[in-house]
Amino acid sequence: MRKGGPKVRASYELRLVDQSTGSSFLVHEQAPRTFDPVDRTKISLCEEKWSVFEVPNYLHDGCLTIECIVTIFREPVTSETKSFPKIGVPPSNIAEQFGKLLEEKEGVDVTFSVLGDAIVAHKIVLATRSPVFKGELYGPMSKAGTEPIIIEDLQPEVFRALLCFIYTDSLLAMDDLEGDDRIEMVRHLLVAADRYAIERLTLMFQSILCENLHVRTIASTLALADQHQCDMLKDACIEFITCSNAMVALAATEGYKNLKRTCPTFVIEALEKTSRIGKA
Repeated sequence: MRKGGPKVRASYELRLVDQSTGSSFLVHEQAPRTFDPVDRTKISLCEEKWSVFEVPNYLHDGCLTIECIVTIFREPVTSETKSFPKIGVPPSNIAEQFGKLLEEKEGVDVTFSVLGDAIVAHKIVLATRSPVFKGELYGPMSKAGTEPIIIEDLQPEVFRALLCFIYTDSLLAMDDLEGDDRIEMVRHLLVAADRYAIERLTLMFQSILCENLHVRTIASTLALADQHQCDMLKDACIEFITCSNAMVALAATEGYKNLKRTCPTFVIEALEKTSRIGKA
């Protein structure tokens, strides 16, 4: 190997040559390794018993013939990989576009009168997202013409928040509401989501209420869950009361009195029975 040359991967064999026949005898074999001309790599020495050299025809007139067979492994030839240009794809903004559609009111074809507030929307969007809206707007009982649809049991801000989710699949920010006011808004939205059979929204509000259970409000949350068949939220309320041993504190609240009047008897019995078990 010349100095400054490339590294080479190779193996080699050392063989003793029979000087009468020309045949050879393997005395050392080196597995493939990398030879680097920079560090002046040497071939490793080997040791053999003297009896090997005393075999006739290997040692002749005090001379040995050693055959060295070197095998060089060539690196596979690889062509330089060409990097092709990539085309960037922006993230989906369909929710933003639908939100803009609702905000700009372009192409609206239905008007709702919500406690006197006129709120407009697109029939096809509402019908796509809610089976209840689909029945009201396109079913046999749908009303022809441009007369507004009257809604008297929802607050305008609740209905607007409902539309926001229908168009964008995300909740309207409630940064201006805190504490009990925010939870009360969530309850109203849960009622609206259940009324229009928007299942994912219903579950989202159940999750929010589940994360904000408190002795002071647990009775009204439980009554709401029972009224709208929110079984997971109802189970969470009962478990909260049981695990926190809150039955005594709950019984002293006005909400518990209302709960007894509005909820089925089996709910109250289940609560009291579970509480007794928890104390046992």
